[in-house]
Amino acid sequence: MTTKLRLNFDNKFIRTLPGDPEPLNFRRQVLGACYSKVLPTPVSQPQLVVYAWEVAQLVDLSVSACDSPEFAQIFAGNALADGMEPYALCYGGHQFGSWAGQLGDGRAINLGEAVNAAGKRWTLQLKGAGPTPYSRSADGLAVLRSSVREFLCSEAMHHLGIPTTRALSLVLTGDTVIRDMFYDGHPKAEPGAVVCRVAPSFTRFGSFQLFAARGDLTALKQLVDYTITTDFPHLGAPCPAVYLQWYTEVCRRTAEMIVHWQRVGFVHGVMNTDNMSILGLTIDYGPYGWLENFDLNWTPNTTDASGRRYRFGNQPSIAFWNLGQLANAIFPLLETDDISPLQAALNTYQQHFAEGWQAMMASKLGLQQFDPASDYDLCTDLLTLLQSVETDMTIFFRRLALLDSHADTSDDAQLMAPLLEAYYLPEQLTPAYQAQLGAWLRPYLQRLRRDGLPEAQRRQNMNAVNPNYVLRNYLAQVAIDQAEQGDFSKIHELLELLRHPYDEQPDKRHFAAKRPDWARQRAGCSMLSCSS
Repeated sequence: MTTKLRLNFDNKFIRTLPGDPEPLNFRRQVLGACYSKVLPTPVSQPQLVVYAWEVAQLVDLSVSACDSPEFAQIFAGNALADGMEPYALCYGGHQFGSWAGQLGDGRAINLGEAVNAAGKRWTLQLKGAGPTPYSRSADGLAVLRSSVREFLCSEAMHHLGIPTTRALSLVLTGDTVIRDMFYDGHPKAEPGAVVCRVAPSFTRFGSFQLFAARGDLTALKQLVDYTITTDFPHLGAPCPAVYLQWYTEVCRRTAEMIVHWQRVGFVHGVMNTDNMSILGLTIDYGPYGWLENFDLNWTPNTTDASGRRYRFGNQPSIAFWNLGQLANAIFPLLETDDISPLQAALNTYQQHFAEGWQAMMASKLGLQQFDPASDYDLCTDLLTLLQSVETDMTIFFRRLALLDSHADTSDDAQLMAPLLEAYYLPEQLTPAYQAQLGAWLRPYLQRLRRDGLPEAQRRQNMNAVNPNYVLRNYLAQVAIDQAEQGDFSKIHELLELLRHPYDEQPDKRHFAAKRPDWARQRAGCSMLSCSS
Protein backbone atom coordinates (compact mmCIF):
# COMPACT_ATOMS: atom_id res chain seq x y z
CA MET A 1 0.00 0.00 0.00
CA THR A 2 1.36 3.43 -0.99
CA THR A 3 0.06 6.69 0.46
CA LYS A 4 -0.02 10.28 -0.75
CA LEU A 5 2.01 11.64 2.16
CA ARG A 6 5.01 13.34 0.56
CA LEU A 7 8.58 13.28 1.80
CA ASN A 8 11.74 13.75 -0.23
CA PHE A 9 13.56 10.42 0.08
CA ASP A 10 16.89 9.80 -1.61
CA ASN A 11 18.05 6.73 0.44
CA LYS A 12 21.74 7.28 -0.21
CA PHE A 13 22.75 4.68 2.39
CA ILE A 14 21.29 1.72 0.53
CA ARG A 15 22.17 3.17 -2.87
CA THR A 16 25.84 3.46 -1.92
CA LEU A 17 26.66 0.61 0.45
CA PRO A 18 26.58 -3.18 0.01
CA GLY A 19 23.30 -4.84 0.97
CA ASP A 20 22.17 -8.31 1.92
CA PRO A 21 21.26 -10.23 -1.28
CA GLU A 22 18.79 -12.49 0.57
CA PRO A 23 15.27 -11.02 0.18
CA LEU A 24 13.54 -13.24 2.74
CA ASN A 25 13.12 -12.13 6.34
CA PHE A 26 14.51 -14.88 8.57
CA ARG A 27 17.11 -14.84 11.34
CA ARG A 28 20.62 -15.42 10.07
CA GLN A 29 24.20 -14.26 9.96
CA VAL A 30 24.53 -11.58 7.29
CA LEU A 31 27.96 -11.30 5.68
CA GLY A 32 29.49 -8.51 3.63
CA ALA A 33 26.46 -6.24 3.96
CA CYS A 34 25.64 -3.03 5.82
CA TYR A 35 21.90 -3.69 5.79
CA SER A 36 19.07 -6.04 4.89
CA LYS A 37 15.91 -4.87 3.19
CA VAL A 38 12.87 -5.78 5.28
CA LEU A 39 9.28 -4.58 5.56
CA PRO A 40 7.63 -3.59 8.83
CA THR A 41 5.06 -6.04 10.18
CA PRO A 42 1.49 -4.74 9.74
CA VAL A 43 -0.49 -4.08 12.92
CA SER A 44 -4.20 -4.43 13.58
CA GLN A 45 -5.35 -0.98 14.68
CA PRO A 46 -2.88 1.92 14.57
CA GLN A 47 -3.74 4.78 16.92
CA LEU A 48 -1.63 7.94 17.07
CA VAL A 49 -0.80 8.79 20.68
CA VAL A 50 1.42 11.83 20.18
CA TYR A 51 3.81 13.47 17.73
CA ALA A 52 6.47 16.16 18.13
CA TRP A 53 5.70 19.02 15.77
CA GLU A 54 9.30 20.32 15.88
CA VAL A 55 10.56 16.98 14.57
CA ALA A 56 7.86 16.93 11.90
CA GLN A 57 9.19 20.28 10.72
CA LEU A 58 12.68 18.80 10.34
CA VAL A 59 11.41 16.54 7.57
CA ASP A 60 8.98 19.11 6.12
CA LEU A 61 5.84 17.42 7.44
CA SER A 62 2.93 19.78 8.04
CA VAL A 63 0.59 19.64 11.02
CA SER A 64 -2.24 18.59 8.71
CA ALA A 65 -0.12 15.70 7.42
CA CYS A 66 0.59 14.55 10.99
CA ASP A 67 -3.09 14.76 11.87
CA SER A 68 -4.14 12.74 8.84
CA PRO A 69 -5.26 9.08 9.16
CA GLU A 70 -2.46 7.89 6.88
CA PHE A 71 0.20 9.29 9.26
CA ALA A 72 -0.67 6.67 11.88
CA GLN A 73 -0.75 3.97 9.20
CA ILE A 74 2.73 4.84 7.95
CA PHE A 75 4.38 5.28 11.32
CA ALA A 76 2.90 2.09 12.70
CA GLY A 77 4.35 0.18 9.75
CA ASN A 78 1.15 -0.54 7.82
CA ALA A 79 1.91 1.61 4.80
CA LEU A 80 4.80 3.17 2.91
CA ALA A 81 4.98 6.72 1.65
CA ASP A 82 6.39 7.23 -1.82
CA GLY A 83 10.15 6.75 -1.80
CA MET A 84 10.40 4.66 1.36
CA GLU A 85 12.66 1.60 1.05
CA PRO A 86 12.75 -0.06 4.49
CA TYR A 87 15.88 -1.76 5.76
CA ALA A 88 17.54 -2.94 8.97
CA LEU A 89 21.16 -2.18 9.81
CA CYS A 90 23.80 -4.85 10.33
CA TYR A 91 26.27 -4.26 13.17
CA GLY A 92 27.99 -5.96 16.08
CA GLY A 93 29.22 -4.75 19.43
CA HIS A 94 30.55 -5.26 22.91
CA GLN A 95 27.80 -5.84 25.46
CA PHE A 96 28.83 -5.24 29.09
CA GLY A 97 32.46 -5.49 28.01
CA SER A 98 32.23 -8.77 26.07
CA TRP A 99 32.23 -9.15 22.30
CA ALA A 100 28.76 -10.27 21.21
CA GLY A 101 29.32 -10.76 17.48
CA GLN A 102 26.54 -9.84 15.07
CA LEU A 103 23.69 -7.88 16.68
CA GLY A 104 22.00 -5.54 14.21
CA ASP A 105 18.60 -3.86 14.20
CA GLY A 106 16.56 -6.56 15.87
CA ARG A 107 13.44 -4.41 16.29
CA ALA A 108 14.28 -1.25 14.36
CA ILE A 109 13.57 -0.66 10.68
CA ASN A 110 14.73 2.39 8.77
CA LEU A 111 12.02 3.69 6.45
CA GLY A 112 14.50 5.72 4.45
CA GLU A 113 16.45 8.97 4.40
CA ALA A 114 14.49 12.14 3.79
CA VAL A 115 16.24 15.31 2.62
CA ASN A 116 14.42 18.46 3.68
CA ALA A 117 14.14 21.76 1.85
CA ALA A 118 17.31 23.02 3.54
CA GLY A 119 19.28 20.03 2.23
CA LYS A 120 19.54 18.34 5.66
CA ARG A 121 19.39 14.54 5.67
CA TRP A 122 17.20 12.75 8.21
CA THR A 123 16.78 9.00 8.61
CA LEU A 124 13.34 7.89 9.82
CA GLN A 125 13.38 4.70 11.84
CA LEU A 126 10.55 2.66 13.36
CA LYS A 127 11.32 0.95 16.66
CA GLY A 128 9.08 -2.01 17.47
CA ALA A 129 7.97 -2.62 13.89
CA GLY A 130 8.53 -6.38 13.83
CA PRO A 131 11.25 -8.96 13.28
CA THR A 132 14.27 -8.55 11.03
CA PRO A 133 17.12 -10.90 10.09
CA TYR A 134 18.87 -9.56 13.24
CA SER A 135 16.12 -10.32 15.75
CA ARG A 136 17.70 -13.59 16.90
CA SER A 137 15.13 -15.21 19.23
CA ALA A 138 13.09 -12.02 19.81
CA ASP A 139 9.88 -10.84 18.15
CA GLY A 140 11.06 -7.40 17.05
CA LEU A 141 8.19 -5.65 18.84
CA ALA A 142 8.03 -3.01 21.56
CA VAL A 143 5.56 -2.31 24.36
CA LEU A 144 3.88 0.93 25.31
CA ARG A 145 5.80 1.52 28.54
CA SER A 146 9.24 1.49 26.89
CA SER A 147 7.94 3.44 23.89
CA VAL A 148 6.57 6.25 26.08
CA ARG A 149 9.92 6.47 27.81
CA GLU A 150 11.81 6.54 24.51
CA PHE A 151 9.57 9.19 22.96
CA LEU A 152 9.58 11.55 25.93
CA CYS A 153 13.26 11.16 26.73
CA SER A 154 14.40 11.79 23.16
CA GLU A 155 12.62 15.13 23.13
CA ALA A 156 13.50 16.00 26.74
CA MET A 157 17.20 15.52 26.00
CA HIS A 158 17.03 17.71 22.91
CA HIS A 159 15.42 20.57 24.79
CA LEU A 160 18.02 20.22 27.55
CA GLY A 161 20.61 20.95 24.86
CA ILE A 162 22.04 17.43 24.78
CA PRO A 163 22.99 15.77 21.45
CA THR A 164 20.39 13.09 20.81
CA THR A 165 18.31 11.22 18.32
CA ARG A 166 14.80 12.68 18.10
CA ALA A 167 11.32 11.18 18.23
CA LEU A 168 8.66 12.02 15.66
CA SER A 169 5.73 9.91 16.81
CA LEU A 170 4.34 7.29 19.14
CA VAL A 171 1.65 4.98 17.77
CA LEU A 172 -0.30 2.23 19.51
CA THR A 173 -0.59 -0.92 17.40
CA GLY A 174 -3.83 -2.35 18.75
CA ASP A 175 -1.99 -5.61 19.41
CA THR A 176 -0.61 -7.04 22.62
CA VAL A 177 2.97 -8.13 23.19
CA ILE A 178 4.05 -10.73 25.74
CA ARG A 179 6.85 -9.56 28.01
CA ASP A 180 8.42 -10.81 31.23
CA MET A 181 9.43 -7.42 32.59
CA PHE A 182 11.55 -8.72 35.46
CA TYR A 183 12.71 -11.94 33.77
CA ASP A 184 11.27 -13.81 36.77
CA GLY A 185 8.95 -16.24 35.00
CA HIS A 186 5.83 -14.04 35.10
CA PRO A 187 5.19 -12.86 31.53
CA LYS A 188 2.08 -10.87 30.73
CA ALA A 189 0.39 -9.27 27.74
CA GLU A 190 1.12 -5.56 27.30
CA PRO A 191 -0.08 -3.03 24.72
CA GLY A 192 2.24 -2.83 21.71
CA ALA A 193 3.55 0.45 20.31
CA VAL A 194 5.92 1.85 17.69
CA VAL A 195 8.12 4.94 18.00
CA CYS A 196 9.48 6.74 14.96
CA ARG A 197 13.00 7.90 15.72
CA VAL A 198 14.75 10.52 13.62
CA ALA A 199 18.49 11.22 13.25
CA PRO A 200 20.97 12.18 10.53
CA SER A 201 22.36 8.65 10.88
CA PHE A 202 21.88 5.61 13.10
CA THR A 203 25.40 4.27 12.44
CA ARG A 204 27.06 2.96 15.60
CA PHE A 205 30.55 2.07 16.76
CA GLY A 206 29.50 -1.55 16.34
CA SER A 207 28.75 -0.98 12.66
CA PHE A 208 32.51 -0.74 12.05
CA GLN A 209 33.46 -3.32 14.66
CA LEU A 210 31.59 -6.15 12.97
CA PHE A 211 33.40 -5.80 9.65
CA ALA A 212 36.77 -5.51 11.43
CA ALA A 213 36.05 -8.60 13.54
CA ARG A 214 35.23 -10.55 10.40
CA GLY A 215 38.30 -9.28 8.56
CA ASP A 216 36.09 -7.72 5.89
CA LEU A 217 38.23 -4.66 5.25
CA THR A 218 36.55 -3.96 1.91
CA ALA A 219 33.16 -3.40 3.50
CA LEU A 220 34.77 -1.62 6.46
CA LYS A 221 36.43 0.88 4.14
CA GLN A 222 33.22 1.39 2.20
CA LEU A 223 31.32 2.21 5.38
CA VAL A 224 33.99 4.53 6.75
CA ASP A 225 34.29 6.35 3.42
CA TYR A 226 30.52 6.71 3.18
CA THR A 227 30.28 8.02 6.75
CA ILE A 228 32.97 10.64 6.20
CA THR A 229 31.58 11.73 2.82
CA THR A 230 27.99 11.93 4.05
CA ASP A 231 28.18 12.92 7.72
CA PHE A 232 31.62 14.57 7.99
CA PRO A 233 32.09 16.18 4.54
CA HIS A 234 34.08 19.09 5.99
CA LEU A 235 37.00 16.70 6.57
CA GLY A 236 37.61 16.22 2.85
CA ALA A 237 38.10 13.15 0.69
CA PRO A 238 38.59 9.91 2.65
CA CYS A 239 42.19 8.74 3.02
CA PRO A 240 44.31 7.46 5.96
CA ALA A 241 45.05 10.98 7.20
CA VAL A 242 41.36 11.91 7.05
CA TYR A 243 40.41 8.67 8.83
CA LEU A 244 42.54 9.87 11.74
CA GLN A 245 40.92 13.32 11.69
CA TRP A 246 37.50 11.71 11.57
CA TYR A 247 38.23 9.48 14.53
CA THR A 248 39.53 12.48 16.49
CA GLU A 249 36.27 14.31 15.82
CA VAL A 250 34.25 11.29 16.95
CA CYS A 251 36.24 11.37 20.21
CA ARG A 252 35.51 15.07 20.66
CA ARG A 253 31.79 14.71 19.97
CA THR A 254 31.53 11.76 22.34
CA ALA A 255 33.28 13.72 25.09
CA GLU A 256 30.88 16.62 24.65
CA MET A 257 27.89 14.30 24.88
CA ILE A 258 29.15 12.66 28.10
CA VAL A 259 29.83 16.05 29.69
CA HIS A 260 26.19 16.94 29.04
CA TRP A 261 25.01 13.67 30.58
CA GLN A 262 26.99 14.43 33.73
CA ARG A 263 25.69 18.00 33.79
CA VAL A 264 22.05 16.98 34.15
CA GLY A 265 22.50 13.68 36.01
CA PHE A 266 21.45 11.45 33.12
CA VAL A 267 22.42 7.76 33.26
CA HIS A 268 22.18 5.89 29.96
CA GLY A 269 22.14 2.44 31.50
CA VAL A 270 23.36 0.40 28.50
CA MET A 271 26.56 1.93 27.09
CA ASN A 272 27.38 -1.06 24.90
CA THR A 273 29.38 -0.21 21.77
CA ASP A 274 26.33 -0.97 19.63
CA ASN A 275 24.55 1.83 21.54
CA MET A 276 27.19 4.47 20.77
CA SER A 277 26.40 6.82 17.89
CA ILE A 278 29.18 7.69 15.47
CA LEU A 279 27.76 11.24 15.48
CA GLY A 280 28.05 11.66 19.24
CA LEU A 281 24.28 11.48 19.76
CA THR A 282 22.52 9.90 22.71
CA ILE A 283 20.92 6.82 21.19
CA ASP A 284 18.79 3.88 22.36
CA TYR A 285 16.76 4.90 25.39
CA GLY A 286 16.31 1.63 27.22
CA PRO A 287 16.77 1.38 31.00
CA TYR A 288 17.92 4.99 31.41
CA GLY A 289 17.25 7.28 34.35
CA TRP A 290 17.99 10.61 35.97
CA LEU A 291 19.67 10.81 39.33
CA GLU A 292 17.15 11.61 42.01
CA ASN A 293 19.47 11.54 45.01
CA PHE A 294 23.04 12.17 43.85
CA ASP A 295 24.90 8.86 43.68
CA LEU A 296 27.96 8.25 41.53
CA ASN A 297 27.33 4.48 41.81
CA TRP A 298 23.70 4.48 40.66
CA THR A 299 22.60 2.62 37.55
CA PRO A 300 19.00 2.30 36.37
CA ASN A 301 19.60 -1.08 34.75
CA THR A 302 18.62 -4.22 36.70
CA THR A 303 20.81 -6.28 34.36
CA ASP A 304 23.79 -4.24 35.59
CA ALA A 305 22.81 -4.26 39.26
CA SER A 306 25.69 -6.43 40.44
CA GLY A 307 28.61 -5.10 38.39
CA ARG A 308 27.32 -1.52 37.91
CA ARG A 309 29.53 -1.17 34.85
CA TYR A 310 27.36 1.60 33.48
CA ARG A 311 26.82 3.54 36.70
CA PHE A 312 26.66 7.34 36.60
CA GLY A 313 30.21 7.99 37.74
CA ASN A 314 31.65 5.44 35.32
CA GLN A 315 30.12 6.85 32.13
CA PRO A 316 33.17 8.98 31.17
CA SER A 317 35.58 6.02 31.41
CA ILE A 318 33.19 3.67 29.61
CA ALA A 319 32.96 6.10 26.70
CA PHE A 320 36.77 6.11 26.57
CA TRP A 321 36.83 2.29 26.56
CA ASN A 322 34.23 2.17 23.80
CA LEU A 323 36.22 4.62 21.71
CA GLY A 324 39.21 2.33 22.15
CA GLN A 325 37.20 -0.51 20.59
CA LEU A 326 36.32 1.75 17.67
CA ALA A 327 40.04 2.58 17.29
CA ASN A 328 40.84 -1.13 17.10
CA ALA A 329 38.24 -1.54 14.36
CA ILE A 330 39.50 1.21 12.06
CA PHE A 331 43.24 0.73 12.67
CA PRO A 332 43.70 -1.58 9.64
CA LEU A 333 42.59 1.27 7.35
CA LEU A 334 45.40 3.59 8.46
CA GLU A 335 47.96 1.62 6.42
CA THR A 336 50.62 1.70 9.14
CA ASP A 337 51.94 -0.49 11.92
CA ASP A 338 52.36 2.55 14.15
CA ILE A 339 49.43 2.79 16.55
CA SER A 340 50.69 5.94 18.29
CA PRO A 341 48.76 8.44 16.10
CA LEU A 342 45.53 6.59 16.83
CA GLN A 343 46.38 6.46 20.53
CA ALA A 344 47.08 10.20 20.48
CA ALA A 345 43.69 10.76 18.86
CA LEU A 346 42.04 8.61 21.50
CA ASN A 347 43.74 10.62 24.22
CA THR A 348 42.05 13.76 22.90
CA TYR A 349 38.86 12.33 24.38
CA GLN A 350 40.33 12.63 27.85
CA GLN A 351 41.50 16.16 27.14
CA HIS A 352 38.15 17.26 25.71
CA PHE A 353 36.24 15.62 28.53
CA ALA A 354 38.43 17.17 31.24
CA GLU A 355 38.16 20.63 29.72
CA GLY A 356 34.45 20.21 29.12
CA TRP A 357 33.83 18.94 32.64
CA GLN A 358 35.66 21.88 34.17
CA ALA A 359 33.75 24.40 32.06
CA MET A 360 30.49 22.61 32.81
CA MET A 361 31.05 22.59 36.56
CA ALA A 362 32.05 26.25 36.54
CA SER A 363 28.81 27.09 34.72
CA LYS A 364 26.72 25.02 37.14
CA LEU A 365 28.29 26.94 40.03
CA GLY A 366 27.77 30.31 38.37
CA LEU A 367 31.44 31.02 37.72
CA GLN A 368 32.67 32.81 34.62
CA GLN A 369 35.45 30.29 34.11
CA PHE A 370 37.16 27.41 35.85
CA ASP A 371 40.19 28.31 37.97
CA PRO A 372 42.19 25.11 38.59
CA ALA A 373 43.90 26.64 41.60
CA SER A 374 40.68 26.82 43.59
CA ASP A 375 37.84 25.26 41.65
CA TYR A 376 38.99 21.68 41.32
CA ASP A 377 38.80 21.15 45.09
CA LEU A 378 35.61 23.21 45.25
CA CYS A 379 33.93 20.86 42.75
CA THR A 380 35.21 17.54 44.06
CA ASP A 381 34.43 18.49 47.66
CA LEU A 382 30.88 19.36 46.60
CA LEU A 383 30.35 16.01 44.87
CA THR A 384 31.48 14.25 48.03
CA LEU A 385 29.02 16.30 50.07
CA LEU A 386 26.14 15.63 47.68
CA GLN A 387 26.65 11.90 48.03
CA SER A 388 27.03 11.90 51.83
CA VAL A 389 23.28 12.41 52.39
CA GLU A 390 20.30 11.92 50.07
CA THR A 391 20.41 15.10 48.01
CA ASP A 392 18.30 15.74 44.93
CA MET A 393 20.84 16.78 42.29
CA THR A 394 18.45 18.74 40.08
CA ILE A 395 16.90 20.72 42.93
CA PHE A 396 20.22 21.36 44.70
CA PHE A 397 21.87 23.06 41.74
CA ARG A 398 18.72 24.97 40.86
CA ARG A 399 18.39 26.24 44.44
CA LEU A 400 22.10 27.05 44.63
CA ALA A 401 21.41 29.99 42.34
CA LEU A 402 19.25 31.53 45.08
CA LEU A 403 22.14 32.01 47.48
CA ASP A 404 23.23 35.57 48.15
CA SER A 405 26.98 35.81 47.80
CA HIS A 406 26.99 38.71 50.28
CA ALA A 407 24.88 36.97 52.92
CA ASP A 408 25.86 36.60 56.57
CA THR A 409 27.79 33.33 56.77
CA SER A 410 28.07 33.01 60.51
CA ASP A 411 25.17 30.58 60.99
CA ASP A 412 25.26 27.17 59.23
CA ALA A 413 21.50 26.59 59.37
CA GLN A 414 20.70 30.03 57.97
CA LEU A 415 23.33 29.65 55.28
CA MET A 416 21.88 26.38 53.96
CA ALA A 417 18.21 27.40 54.29
CA PRO A 418 17.68 28.03 50.53
CA LEU A 419 18.87 24.46 49.84
CA LEU A 420 16.61 22.58 52.25
CA GLU A 421 14.15 21.63 49.52
CA ALA A 422 16.83 19.41 47.94
CA TYR A 423 17.12 16.96 50.85
CA TYR A 424 15.11 13.76 51.09
CA LEU A 425 15.66 12.82 54.74
CA PRO A 426 15.68 15.74 57.20
CA GLU A 427 17.09 13.51 59.94
CA GLN A 428 20.32 13.26 57.92
CA LEU A 429 20.91 17.01 58.28
CA THR A 430 22.80 16.61 61.53
CA PRO A 431 24.84 19.42 63.07
CA ALA A 432 27.94 17.63 61.77
CA TYR A 433 26.59 17.64 58.20
CA GLN A 434 25.48 21.25 58.47
CA ALA A 435 28.97 22.17 59.59
CA GLN A 436 30.46 20.31 56.61
CA LEU A 437 28.12 22.04 54.18
CA GLY A 438 28.79 25.41 55.79
CA ALA A 439 32.52 24.76 55.43
CA TRP A 440 31.93 24.32 51.70
CA LEU A 441 29.46 27.18 51.22
CA ARG A 442 31.67 29.85 52.77
CA PRO A 443 34.59 29.49 50.33
CA TYR A 444 32.05 29.04 47.52
CA LEU A 445 30.42 32.37 48.29
CA GLN A 446 33.84 33.92 48.63
CA ARG A 447 34.70 32.54 45.19
CA LEU A 448 31.52 34.09 43.77
CA ARG A 449 32.45 37.47 45.22
CA ARG A 450 35.91 37.20 43.72
CA ASP A 451 34.34 36.35 40.35
CA GLY A 452 32.44 39.63 40.46
CA LEU A 453 29.35 38.79 38.44
CA PRO A 454 26.22 40.74 39.42
CA GLU A 455 23.83 38.50 41.35
CA ALA A 456 21.06 38.71 38.76
CA GLN A 457 23.43 37.79 35.92
CA ARG A 458 24.91 34.89 37.89
CA ARG A 459 21.46 33.48 38.64
CA GLN A 460 20.41 33.82 35.03
CA ASN A 461 23.56 32.01 33.89
CA MET A 462 23.07 29.19 36.41
CA ASN A 463 19.42 28.71 35.52
CA ALA A 464 20.40 28.36 31.87
CA VAL A 465 22.47 25.22 32.57
CA ASN A 466 20.80 23.77 35.68
CA PRO A 467 17.38 22.54 34.58
CA ASN A 468 14.28 23.09 36.65
CA TYR A 469 12.56 20.09 35.04
CA VAL A 470 13.89 16.74 33.91
CA LEU A 471 12.02 13.57 33.00
CA ARG A 472 12.08 12.18 36.50
CA ASN A 473 11.69 8.42 36.51
CA TYR A 474 8.42 8.50 38.46
CA LEU A 475 6.91 11.12 36.13
CA ALA A 476 7.46 8.85 33.15
CA GLN A 477 5.88 5.98 35.08
CA VAL A 478 2.79 8.04 35.94
CA ALA A 479 2.38 8.86 32.25
CA ILE A 480 2.78 5.17 31.38
CA ASP A 481 0.22 4.07 33.98
CA GLN A 482 -2.35 6.50 32.58
CA ALA A 483 -1.54 5.64 28.96
CA GLU A 484 -2.07 1.94 29.63
CA GLN A 485 -5.60 2.92 30.72
CA GLY A 486 -6.16 4.87 27.50
CA ASP A 487 -5.43 8.34 28.93
CA PHE A 488 -2.61 10.04 27.01
CA SER A 489 -2.99 13.48 28.59
CA LYS A 490 0.05 13.12 30.86
CA ILE A 491 2.28 12.29 27.88
CA HIS A 492 1.19 15.49 26.17
CA GLU A 493 1.56 17.50 29.37
CA LEU A 494 5.08 16.22 30.01
CA LEU A 495 6.10 16.79 26.40
CA GLU A 496 5.05 20.43 26.68
CA LEU A 497 6.70 20.83 30.10
CA LEU A 498 10.00 19.38 28.88
CA ARG A 499 10.10 21.71 25.88
CA HIS A 500 11.11 24.44 28.36
CA PRO A 501 13.17 22.68 31.03
CA TYR A 502 15.06 25.76 32.20
CA ASP A 503 12.00 28.01 32.62
CA GLU A 504 10.22 28.46 35.93
CA GLN A 505 6.72 27.58 34.57
CA PRO A 506 5.04 28.56 37.88
CA ASP A 507 1.88 26.55 37.18
CA LYS A 508 3.99 23.38 36.75
CA ARG A 509 6.10 23.57 39.90
CA HIS A 510 4.81 20.23 41.20
CA PHE A 511 6.76 18.55 38.38
CA ALA A 512 10.00 19.92 39.88
CA ALA A 513 9.40 18.32 43.26
CA LYS A 514 11.50 15.54 44.74
CA ARG A 515 10.68 11.91 44.05
CA PRO A 516 7.75 10.90 46.29
CA ASP A 517 8.27 8.12 48.83
CA TRP A 518 5.95 5.74 46.96
CA ALA A 519 8.35 5.82 44.00
CA ARG A 520 11.49 4.98 45.97
CA GLN A 521 11.45 1.25 45.17
CA ARG A 522 8.64 0.94 42.64
CA ALA A 523 9.41 -0.71 39.30
CA GLY A 524 9.83 1.91 36.59
CA CYS A 525 10.70 4.58 39.15
CA SER A 526 13.95 3.29 40.60
CA MET A 527 15.40 0.65 38.26
CA LEU A 528 14.38 -0.80 34.91
CA SER A 529 15.08 -3.96 32.98
CA CYS A 530 16.01 -4.21 29.30
CA SER A 531 12.58 -5.74 28.67
CA SER A 532 10.65 -3.95 25.92
